[in-house]
This record gives sequence, structure tokens and C-alpha cells, in this order.
Amino acid sequence: MTEPIIAPSLASLPGIRHGFFGRKGGVSSGLYDSLNCGLGSRDARGSVLENRDRVARTLGSTGDRLLTCYQIHSADAVVVTTPWAPADQPRADALVTTTPGLVLGALAADCAPILFADPSARVVAAAHAGWKGARIGIVAATVAAMQRLGAVKSRIVAVVGPCISQTAYEVGPEFEAAFLADSAENTRYFMRPGPDTRPRFDLPGYVADRCRDAGLGHVTVLGDCTYADPDRFYSYRRTTHAREPDYGRQISAIMLTD
Repeated sequence: MTEPIIAPSLASLPGIRHGFFGRKGGVSSGLYDSLNCGLGSRDARGSVLENRDRVARTLGSTGDRLLTCYQIHSADAVVVTTPWAPADQPRADALVTTTPGLVLGALAADCAPILFADPSARVVAAAHAGWKGARIGIVAATVAAMQRLGAVKSRIVAVVGPCISQTAYEVGPEFEAAFLADSAENTRYFMRPGPDTRPRFDLPGYVADRCRDAGLGHVTVLGDCTYADPDRFYSYRRTTHAREPDYGRQISAIMLTD
């Protein structure tokens, strides 16, 4: 059974369906067990397409109308009006639409998925925000694309979905130094468990604050950690630590109804 996490702030909006899907409810096996939606993985393509169709059908659409980007950790947001074939997906990290029935998806396996909606303007978006994309402006780019379609910042509801938590996100001192060079205030996104330990980075907190800095009216962080919960989520970092050859990708998706 494909049962996504539902954010109350989005669920309360008329004419919008969404879900933060984990790894349960699909047909993939082995490392990809079971709802792997990543076409870039080495999973059987037929299994991935079936999984994506299940996600789309859960929201009331079809797999050919579930759209994702070839994600490149950029600050590029694309406005979508019609579906495309998987081979034609754009190289970008956010999708925005006013077209009912198109399911916009963000793939992740530790990075932060963000779903956005302005129910009055009937504009929705899905974005993929790793540390790099968040740092260089994927949130601002997504909001700007929504505004061009009539959205108003103060009306936009944004939800940061399951991603790696600060406790699990160990980084090097050069990583921390780069963020502190951006702003001394970024020190609040780093902590050390002990005096001789490496810093831990608060990705969900950083992404949520980029949403707030963009002037959004309502920002929520779900708080589920992808690294710490192998039964529910895929995790790139957990896979790396286990020296596994590949990993699945969960999807977070949103659509407008007719």
C-alpha cells in the first residue's frame, strides 16, 4: 500500500493533492525495496515506472503525468504546462505549474524536498534542495517562478519534507567555513556533539529559513530523518557508509485538481 506522509498545512488547501512518499508500497526489490522512483538509479526500469505510476494514481493522476527533473543541485526552476517523456526531462531542480492533473515531483535520498502551493492563484511547485542548491538559491528561484504565474509570497504554503537530520549530517570544517563566509549568522546551523568532533549541519533548518527569507506566509518542517529510518526512507549517506553500490530515491509530489 502506497501511503505518503501528508502535511496538514497542505492538506487543508482546496484543489490541491500532495504526498511525501517513502520507500513503502512499491514493486522494486533488493537495495531498492520497494517504492524507488528514481529513473537515475540502476533499478529495473519497469519497476521504477510502475512505482511512479502508483504514486501518480495515489494522487488521482497517471504515471505519464508525473514529472521530475534531471536534478543537478542548481538554482533552476522550470515552468511546466504539458507532460514530457522521461528522456526529455529538463536539467533543473524545481518544477512549477498552474496546469491541473500534472503531478510535480522532487526526488531525494537525504536532500530536502520542498512542496509549495498558493491555493488562491492555483500555483504549485516541487523543489529538490541539497545544501548546494539551497545555498545558491533554489528556493528563491522557485518562488520567483511561482510569482510570475500569479502567486503571492504571503499566500504560499511551503513544507520541507523528509531529509537528513542535523544529528546525522556530519560535515568537514571547510564546509562550515564556506557557510560562515556567506554570513556569520550561519553559525546557528552547525553544532558539535563534543569538543573533538566534526560539525553537524542542519539542512532542514537552513532550507526552512531560506523559505522564510523569501517571504513565504507559512513554512513547515516535517522533521523525519531519512538517514535514521531505513525501513521508511532511502538515504544516500547511509548507503555510502554501508558501501552499497546504489540506492533508491523517494519522491515528494504535488498537483492541482480540476
